[in-house]
Amino acid sequence: MTTDFSFLQLILEASIVVQAVMALLVAASVFSWFIIVKKRRTISSAVGIADEFEATFWSGGDLSSMYQDLTRQSGSPQGMSGIFEAGFREFRRLRGQEGIAPDKLVEGARRSMRVTQTREVERLEQGLANLATIGSTSPYVGLFGTVWGIMNSFSALGAGTQTATLTAVAPGIAEALVATAMGLFAAIPAVIFYNRYADQVGRLESRYETFVEEFLTILERHAHRAATGGQ
Repeated sequence: MTTDFSFLQLILEASIVVQAVMALLVAASVFSWFIIVKKRRTISSAVGIADEFEATFWSGGDLSSMYQDLTRQSGSPQGMSGIFEAGFREFRRLRGQEGIAPDKLVEGARRSMRVTQTREVERLEQGLANLATIGSTSPYVGLFGTVWGIMNSFSALGAGTQTATLTAVAPGIAEALVATAMGLFAAIPAVIFYNRYADQVGRLESRYETFVEEFLTILERHAHRAATGGQ
């Protein structure tokens, strides 16, 4: 065992099991950063869509015109605009049928928006469970590699003729501890960004809930006005 304590040398001189643990942790870290970057774009886009749509919606514009603008866009509307589009589409469809009570119109729009809202939240939450898994298990995987490496170090020391001095055991223990360090390196960012993104998704879900209830109130007024012969 060489006394070179460089990081690369410690990895190269580790046992096969410890090297496999290190490779697994590196893969977990790369995968978690892929999710982190992807989720950042997805959530930032959802927040931007919600901000822009709410500004347009509460500016007092015509709902039919807003709906037509969304349907003319390329691709399906997402986020809050997608929830609006689904609810107003169903409201218009039911309103075109004869004998539909106002309450049925509103309930149909509610169901359609809830389905779309659930899909949007699931899309935003996709990958967060993987971050949580990496954050919670990586330290234990690293600890397993450390324990295995230390066991091998002392086992080899006991089978040889070396004296149990610090110089003899330090390299083996050092290379084993690299696994713990790599486990923490993979876990800490995953935990930090999982908590951050989970909070942001929760805030967006709350905004969606609020918008759905407020929009349903507007649709209810429209439905009753149409039923009584109003505009």
